[in-house]
Amino acid sequence: MSLLEIDDLVVTYKLPGRGRMTAVDGVGLRLDNGLVLGLVGESGCGKSTIARTVCGLEPVHSGSVRFAGSPVRRLGLRRRDREQLRIQMVFQNPYASLNPRRTIASQLEDGLRINPDRSAWTVASLLEAVELDASAAAKHPHAFSGGQRQRIAIARAIATGPELLIGDEPIASLDASLQASVAGMMRRLVLETGAGLLFISHDLSIVREIADDVAVMRAGRIVESGPVARVWDEPQEEYTQRLLAAIPRVDGLGILPG
Repeated sequence: MSLLEIDDLVVTYKLPGRGRMTAVDGVGLRLDNGLVLGLVGESGCGKSTIARTVCGLEPVHSGSVRFAGSPVRRLGLRRRDREQLRIQMVFQNPYASLNPRRTIASQLEDGLRINPDRSAWTVASLLEAVELDASAAAKHPHAFSGGQRQRIAIARAIATGPELLIGDEPIASLDASLQASVAGMMRRLVLETGAGLLFISHDLSIVREIADDVAVMRAGRIVESGPVARVWDEPQEEYTQRLLAAIPRVDGLGILPG
C-alpha cells in the first residue's frame, strides 16, 4: 500500500450555461513515504486541481484518492478529520497564505498543537530548520520578504508532523536565486521526517534536482511518468521531449533555450 494512491481520477467543474469542463481526466499516481514525486506540465493542465483534490478542497467526480489506505474526504464546514490533518499543503502565494494580524510564533503554534509528537519541534527549532533567526517568532508577516514568508509557510506545514506534504507551485513567486534553495529545503525537511512530498511545478530543472519520480501532465492527463533519470534521459512522448528541449542551458555565450 502506497502513502498516496490516485486511481482513474476525474475532476470536473460546472460552467454556467455550458455544461461541465473536465480538469483532470483519468489520472493515476502513486507516492510512497520518503520519496518526492514531481508533477510537471504547462499552466492550466490540471496540476493544482490534483493538489486541491488530494487535500479535500475539490470533490472527486469519479475514480478515487486514498491516503494511507483511506479515502480522502472533501472538506466541509465541520472540523477536518484528524486523519487528513496528516496532509498539509504549501501554497504558491506566501503573501496570502499567512495571517497578517498574527505573529509568526502564534501561527507555528497552531501546527504544533495538532502534532501527535509534540516533542518533535518547538517554534525556535522550526525557524532554525527553515534557516530563519529565532527572533522572527515575535514579528508579523509584513516584516518578511516573499522568500522568508514561504519558509515560514513551510515551517507551519511541517509543525503539524505531516506524512504527506504538497507543494503547489511553492517556488513560482520567488526570485530565481531563491527557488532552488527553497525547493531543496522542502525535500530535506520531508525526508528527515520520513514523509512524502508531492512537488508541483512547471520548472523542470528544479524538479530534476529534488524529485525521485516525475509525472508529466498535459490537458488533464498524465502523458508520461517514471524515475526522473529515465524520463530525462529517454523521454518517450513528444510532449515531454518538447518540455525538456525548452529548459534553458548555459553554452558559454549566455543562457539559450534548448
